[in-house]
Amino acid sequence: MGKVKIAVLSFLIVSGIPLAAQRIETVPFGDFERWTTRHIKESAIIGGEVKTIYVLGPQETIDGNIPYDYSKTPWASSNAYAKVSGVTKTSLSAEPDNGPSGKCAKLSTVYASCKVAGLVDIQVLATGALYWGKMFEPITGVKNPYANMDWGIPFTKRPKAVIIDYKAFLPATGKLVKGTTFRKTEIPGEDPCQVMLLLQKRWEDEDGNIHALRVGTAFLRIGSSTSDWIQNKRIPVMYGDAREVSGYKSYMGLISGENTLYAANSRGKLVPIREEGWASSKEECTHAVLQISSGSRGGFTGALGNILWVDNLRLEYER
Repeated sequence: MGKVKIAVLSFLIVSGIPLAAQRIETVPFGDFERWTTRHIKESAIIGGEVKTIYVLGPQETIDGNIPYDYSKTPWASSNAYAKVSGVTKTSLSAEPDNGPSGKCAKLSTVYASCKVAGLVDIQVLATGALYWGKMFEPITGVKNPYANMDWGIPFTKRPKAVIIDYKAFLPATGKLVKGTTFRKTEIPGEDPCQVMLLLQKRWEDEDGNIHALRVGTAFLRIGSSTSDWIQNKRIPVMYGDAREVSGYKSYMGLISGENTLYAANSRGKLVPIREEGWASSKEECTHAVLQISSGSRGGFTGALGNILWVDNLRLEYER
């Protein structure tokens, strides 16, 4: 029996959950063992180097400035292949690393910086993240990072919990950095790492707008460094109006404003997902948004130096 299966069984036994009542399912590439390596050549004006970025997906290598085919995997990431004002640039904030057994994912909050013609220093803060969905490539602007992402995948199951292994390093400086193009500011604050699962019932109106009700909600925020790996962390899914469930926090609420997520409508256009309310606890979902991130402050803002390692992502169901 493999190490992952032994760990799952140990978790169930120690927690007192009857084995017969539970079913644990892995998610595609949720063992973080396989990654696609991409080699992309940046523009000569910023050095012209060939840079490497990764996709959590089939184990293969892709050479060339080619948009990724996301039909191969449900996962996208904060790694960027961008072409802004004719300048090709990459950034790397999600990558494979060595875990307790095999590979894991390493997510880092970093500066995506470059010097144009060796003179103009551009710095954008990037929070390392993996999420279910697609990235529209190449990225052509940095005004709204979420507007380049197609968030969520079709999903109709009803998991009871997300289970994951993780390790975290948070510098705990009490400072947040907001970095967009030529401007960089520091403000006081904390930036917990985050695991988030949102189950939604979506529909599209005749004008191509996407609407949603929140069916299920699961959040884990990690606010301090860990000395070692935390294994088999169980994150329960709250169905219906999460505000009525013990343990609800304000950050678990409906997503709106500057944190609004986007999805491709039936015409292939990225439009905001309008989360308009809470569904009943018995409502069926149509889509799932799963995100694992080294921060939780939103676009271009975070705690520089945060690192989150994750491994062995699974979903728990009733048998």
